[in-house]
Amino acid sequence: MTRQYTQKTNFTAGEVTPRLLGRGDLRAWENGATELANVVLHPTGGVSRRAGLHFLAEMPGPARLIDFEFNTEQIYLLVLSDFRLDVYQDGELIAGDIQAPWWRSILFELTWVQSADTLFVAHPEMRTQLVTRTGAGAWSIDPLEFSNDGFHQQIPHHKFADREVTLEPSGTDGTITVTASAPLFDPDHVGVAFRMRGGEFRPQTIVSATEIEAEVTIPLDSTDGTPDWTEAAFSNVRGWPGVVGFHQNRLVLGGSRDLPNHLWLSQTSDIFNFDLDEGLPDEGIQVSLLSDQVNAIRGLLSMAELQIFTTGGEWVVTGDPLTPETAQVRRQTRVGSRGDRYVPPRRVDGASVFVAWTGDSLREFVVTEAGRGFQTNDLTLLAEHLVTDVIDIAFAETDRLLYAVLGDGTWATLTQFRDERVTAWARHETRGTVKAVAVVRDFVYLLVERGLSHFLEVFDSALNTDAALTGERDTATDTWSGLDHLEGEEVAVVADDHVRARQTVEDGRIVLDEAVSEIEAGLPYTHVVAPMPPLARTALGTGYTIRVRLIEAAFRLRDTAELRVDTGAGPEPVPFHAYDDNLLNMPVTPMTGDQHVRALGWQDAGTRPLWRIQGDTPVPFTLLSATTETKVND
Repeated sequence: MTRQYTQKTNFTAGEVTPRLLGRGDLRAWENGATELANVVLHPTGGVSRRAGLHFLAEMPGPARLIDFEFNTEQIYLLVLSDFRLDVYQDGELIAGDIQAPWWRSILFELTWVQSADTLFVAHPEMRTQLVTRTGAGAWSIDPLEFSNDGFHQQIPHHKFADREVTLEPSGTDGTITVTASAPLFDPDHVGVAFRMRGGEFRPQTIVSATEIEAEVTIPLDSTDGTPDWTEAAFSNVRGWPGVVGFHQNRLVLGGSRDLPNHLWLSQTSDIFNFDLDEGLPDEGIQVSLLSDQVNAIRGLLSMAELQIFTTGGEWVVTGDPLTPETAQVRRQTRVGSRGDRYVPPRRVDGASVFVAWTGDSLREFVVTEAGRGFQTNDLTLLAEHLVTDVIDIAFAETDRLLYAVLGDGTWATLTQFRDERVTAWARHETRGTVKAVAVVRDFVYLLVERGLSHFLEVFDSALNTDAALTGERDTATDTWSGLDHLEGEEVAVVADDHVRARQTVEDGRIVLDEAVSEIEAGLPYTHVVAPMPPLARTALGTGYTIRVRLIEAAFRLRDTAELRVDTGAGPEPVPFHAYDDNLLNMPVTPMTGDQHVRALGWQDAGTRPLWRIQGDTPVPFTLLSATTETKVND
């Protein structure tokens, strides 16, 4: 029999799909894992138990979380819910229950972009809104108003009817009657601008689908009927912009209900003026994405070029500077973005990361090595089982983690370093379902549905429980209240740096066996680390079915207070502290160093790993590497 030593130095391939269990020749086998749960992967190779979640507030229901950063001092989290806006700063509510025009059924299709102290919020069924910080703790919400040159609103125009449909005015000024050659007018057309014969009029009374009474705002030059007319591109009749963005000092609007593949760019530095006029360099630009399939615009990202993410593919608008004459629009790839909800594309390491049409993969849109175009790379190829139904994403620059909220209420994190070829996924879960994520500078917020309630929570590296609250008192006490949001739940407790017995919350409080001065109480969660199955090597080669026996595993730990390892008989604690198995009423004292685990029994070198770490004790855990000594039956 042969004795072999294998060193697991990193997890930089993350948790990989079971489809790879027959590919021991891949680098992902050496650096991957069969299971990584509730741990974060470090670019250097190790893994740590994820941070806990600090409870902030109960929310009125489903919501979108949006980061808003005006300067280094004015950094906010905006929470958009049913007809409501709440604003948080540093975890504290500074403006709450502000009346808003959006409603619950459109929340997850809202799009947004920030400019200075204003957030533009758009949806095809809602007039574009401007959320503005007007002072310390003061916010306003107002509809977008297009510029007016004293004669007419400088709003985009379009002819929605068939090319042959004509309009015939009864006069050129004042109040006139306008007759259409085919049914056209809708009751919501009242007040909508129409342009024809060098002038403009606005319907005042809808007599029928083919006749209106209108007020002329700019005199017409003739009463002759003509098919050469347009109406405002945005209205209650035709819908409103579905996406908003900024590029080269221009406001970008597009993806409206009736014109889903059209894009408009404002005049330079005059963001509310969309008049095309004579096509001068600083005037407005109109773009149509025409191809062999529908390309409804779902997202915008301003990079070196204006990137357009549609349901049918990825496009770029080029031109430097961008003018009506230099603007060129080209489709680059044909992946397509999710169409049933808005998941904002994010900048990550110079690439644009977006959710693919199916919702089951994340792609990066990046310039090709030759620099002559763009390509899309699948970031979830090796973790296809893990990343499914992505409903929200956010990127934490400080930790270099991409958060992806999944439709089943769990979430996944991606650690990526393109230069080092690190693309590593891990899965996470909590007692409840996660609905949204936002990163505000150094803070990562989650909206979590627990039971019938929605909670706003934030990651806190000092915590090891979820929906947690902490407390400190000058006089020690055994009774701690304020846990109403966890009524009836069994919570894990760390008090005075000791792990305590779990308690059930009753009447919003818990009662400990002894008085303490400091406490953390919250929902427990379990971290799991399991490597890939062993590859046994003999004189005849490498095989998956050769019988092996784990003799010993050595785990290199850093700042770890508990290690539980399963080598085939269930997770057992490694006694590197002189306390009982559950750490109850014992001090939390992290250690750094190597811990050794002996094992017995033979197994086939099949699809089961030789060891598995699992623990739910609310204490720190970091694994840097693992070395195994095995015997092979050759």
